[in-house]
Amino acid sequence: MALIERFAELVVRGGINVQPGQGVVLHTDTAHLEIARAVTEAAYAAGAAWVEPVWSDGPMRRSAVTHASVEELSAVRPWALTRIDEWQRAGVAWIRLLGEADPHLLDGLDPARVAASPTEEAQAMRRAVFGGMRWTVVGAPNPGWAREVFGEPDVDRLWKAVGTAMRLDLDDPVAAWQERSEVLAGRGRRLDALSLTELRYRGEGTDLTVGLLPDCRWTGGGLVDAAGIPYLPNIPTEEVFTSPDRRRAEGVLRVTRPVVISGQVITGLRVTLTGGRITEVSADEGAEVVRAHLETDEGARSLGEVALVDRDSRIARTGVVFHNMLFDENAACHVAWGQSFPFAVDGAAALTEQERAALGLNMSSVHTDVVIGGEGITVTGRGPHGTVTIIRNDEWVL
Repeated sequence: MALIERFAELVVRGGINVQPGQGVVLHTDTAHLEIARAVTEAAYAAGAAWVEPVWSDGPMRRSAVTHASVEELSAVRPWALTRIDEWQRAGVAWIRLLGEADPHLLDGLDPARVAASPTEEAQAMRRAVFGGMRWTVVGAPNPGWAREVFGEPDVDRLWKAVGTAMRLDLDDPVAAWQERSEVLAGRGRRLDALSLTELRYRGEGTDLTVGLLPDCRWTGGGLVDAAGIPYLPNIPTEEVFTSPDRRRAEGVLRVTRPVVISGQVITGLRVTLTGGRITEVSADEGAEVVRAHLETDEGARSLGEVALVDRDSRIARTGVVFHNMLFDENAACHVAWGQSFPFAVDGAAALTEQERAALGLNMSSVHTDVVIGGEGITVTGRGPHGTVTIIRNDEWVL
């Protein structure tokens, strides 16, 4: 079986676990056409009732950002909100293909316009996902992404790196995903047993202390939907994560890998948090884009995720900086500002957004991961049993 066809079948059957008669929504870019076609074929072969592609296109996005106003770019489209509600009611499986075809396409444009987007649509999509929709996010190699990683459009080389990161080089990748998921789930259970109240990241340029919620739960590996169907939200995944108390974050962090925000590459990012809010931002390149992004809504300046990843990660082992946060966040410890995960706190999924906010969970239309780990990172936790070391010099020791 050809590489792309095998990749698509693994994602559909072993990742999102499409069920007979289920609808599938496929978010993809025109740069991913060949892979999108293969995923569509695999979904129908698995018994999907229908597959709806939702397309994006970089040059079209540049036209919009160049000519439309911030208000027009941010305008709510009622029909889009209705469509998302219908997807949720229909119980669709949602697949998203990632892989920037040109990460520098929006360079030089107005940062406020670049950051502008229909926030209500993003919030509706997050509500659908957190409301029980099964989803899988997966990388889609293409020449532009390969050029950003290797300096040349060598897609075969990128596929090799992606294949290593996703364990596609093994005879049974799905079994390997399940085995790794159980390791991560076991780490989550050990962290839960500690009832930690605080987490501290320390490394070169980073000293960040984050408060944790009393009933928070650590998640690692796959999830199971309300019908008991297992799935992998991210392929690959190497993290154990939870949502912190948005009101309790103090210190500084240095982002150790490039991050793409609003279609632009940010390098050398440094962030200060005070009283749970991002108060200062600097960067070697792209600081204004980040500052505009943080103005998206009230929750954009507070943390919604803290995550632990050690050097045993398959992505870390490749030695490749993927310039794609799906992969790069799974190479080392990271945090995210923006939306929290309601399932991170027992019972929070059934609460209103106002009730979740009262608990300390964060609400936002954005969720932006940034890597702060790597060689030299140490992570400790504090709780009723004192201080414990979780990661020392990028190695899991708990």
